[in-house]
Amino acid sequence: MVAFVSTVAFEGIEAKPVDVQVQISSGMPAFLVVGLPDKAVNEAKERVRAALVASGLSLPPKRIIINLAPADLPKEGSHYDLPIALGLMAAIGALPSDGIAGYTVLGELSLDGSISSVAGVLPAAIAANARGHGLICPKADGPEAAWASADLDILAPVSLIQLANHLKGTQTLSRPRPGLREPTSDLPDLREVKGQESAKRALEIAAAGGHNLIMVGPPGSGKSMLAARLPSILPPLEPQELLELAMIRSVAGDLAGGALSDRRPFRAPHHSASMAALVGGGIRPRPGEIALSHHGVLFLDELPEFQPNVLDALRQPMETGNVVVARANHRITYPARFQLIAAMNPCKCGKAGEPGHVCARGVRCAQDYQARLSGPLLDRIDLHLDVPAVTAADLLLPAPSEGSREVAARVAAARALQQVRYQAMGATGRTNSAVSATLIEAAAAPDSAGMRLLRDAAEAMKLSARGYHRVLKVARTIADLDGEERVGRIHLAEALSYRTLVDRVPLAA
Repeated sequence: MVAFVSTVAFEGIEAKPVDVQVQISSGMPAFLVVGLPDKAVNEAKERVRAALVASGLSLPPKRIIINLAPADLPKEGSHYDLPIALGLMAAIGALPSDGIAGYTVLGELSLDGSISSVAGVLPAAIAANARGHGLICPKADGPEAAWASADLDILAPVSLIQLANHLKGTQTLSRPRPGLREPTSDLPDLREVKGQESAKRALEIAAAGGHNLIMVGPPGSGKSMLAARLPSILPPLEPQELLELAMIRSVAGDLAGGALSDRRPFRAPHHSASMAALVGGGIRPRPGEIALSHHGVLFLDELPEFQPNVLDALRQPMETGNVVVARANHRITYPARFQLIAAMNPCKCGKAGEPGHVCARGVRCAQDYQARLSGPLLDRIDLHLDVPAVTAADLLLPAPSEGSREVAARVAAARALQQVRYQAMGATGRTNSAVSATLIEAAAAPDSAGMRLLRDAAEAMKLSARGYHRVLKVARTIADLDGEERVGRIHLAEALSYRTLVDRVPLAA
C-alpha cells in the first residue's frame, strides 16, 4: 500500500506542489527518504519516529520508503516532517487515508509530538487555494494562512494527537482568524527636526513619487534622523502590496505570530553587510534586505563604507524591480521594488566644505571618498541633497508647526493623482518613479519654457538618458505636489537642482 500526502517546495516565493509517497513493505527494516532531500529533510526520520512514539504509535519493523516527487526538484527545510508523519500514520492505519486527501500539509515536528512553526505558510496557503486544496499547518501559523482566502479550509493543530482526533471526528478544530498587527503611533515625527527645511522638502518629494534619495553632509547634520522619519509620511500599504510583502516575509520566516501590518518596511542594514545579506542567497537561498524592502524603504547609512561590489549589486534591482539569485541547479527571483535612501559624509573626516575647516589631505580627501561610489549607481538616484550642519541658532528655534501628519496628507494626495493617471494610461506602476520612460515622457511633457530649460540643462550637465528621464519623473512629482496638471519651468528647475552629486563623480567609474 502507498499513502499519498500533498505538500510544497519553495522556489523564491513560489510554492511548487510536491507529493509525499509513503510505502511500507516487507523486507529488511529500513527508513529511507528519496527525492533530492537536504540534510534537514533527511533528519526528519528521527523527528517523525520520536513524535509518533510520543503520540502512542510505533513504526513496524519493515522497509519504509518515503519518495518526494517530483524527484528532480530539490527539497529543503523542516516543513516536510508533518506530511511524512501523516503519510506514515495513514499507511499503518492510524488515520483514515481519505481524511488527509485534498489537503496541502506542512509543519515541523518536535520530539513530543507537538507541531512547530515553519516559514512559507502564506505562499503555501495561496498555492493550496489555487489547487482547490485545504491546508494543514502549525497552530502558530494559522493566522498567517488565513490571509490566503476566506474560503480556504484550514486546520491548525497544536500536536499530532489533536490533528488525529479531528480527522477521526472526536475533536473539532476551529478555523484560525487572520492576524493583524495593531496600528501604533510610535513613528518619529518630522516636527522633531529643527532647521533643514530644504532636506524636509526633498524628503517630501521622495515620498510622494517613490524616488531614490542620497543625503551628503557632515556628522550630526541630521541625515539619519531625517531618513528615520520617512516612514511617517509614506502612505500605508495597499492590499495587493501588503500580500506581496507578506509572502516574502513568510518565506524569510519574518512574520512573527502570523500578524500582518500595513506599515511600509524600513530596512537599515549595517555597512558591513555581505552580498548575500543584501541581495539574498546562501546555501538555502533566502530573501535579502533588498527583497525585504519591497514596497518600502532601504536605508543605507555611511554609503561609501559598503563594499563596492555590494553597492553595485543594487543597480539591476533598482531598474527592474526584481532581484535574481542564480545557482547552478536553480534560479530564484524575488520582487524588490524598493526606495533607496542613502546617507554619507562628504569625506573621510566628515568636515569637507565646512567653514573654517582645513583638511590635512586637501581636496583629495573628499574626491577619494566620494569616488568609492560608482557613477552608474549615482545616476540611478533621483535626488542628491547637500545637508549642511545644524547651527545652535536652529536648535534654539521652537518646534516647527508642521509635522508628519500634514506632510503625509500632501504625499497621499500626490500619490492619488499618480495612481489615477497611470491607471488611465494602462500602466502597472503606481508612482512616477516606477513607470517606464515612454509613459513619463507623455505624462511629464513640459511647456515650451520648461523644454528650453531641460534641453540646455541636459547639454550643460551631460545628463545620460536615464538621468534625463529621472529629472522628468522628479519634475512630475513636484508638479503633482503643487496640484498642477502640466510640468512647468519652475518644476524642472527644482528637479535639476537635485542632480548635483553626479557631476562630482565620473560616470565611467
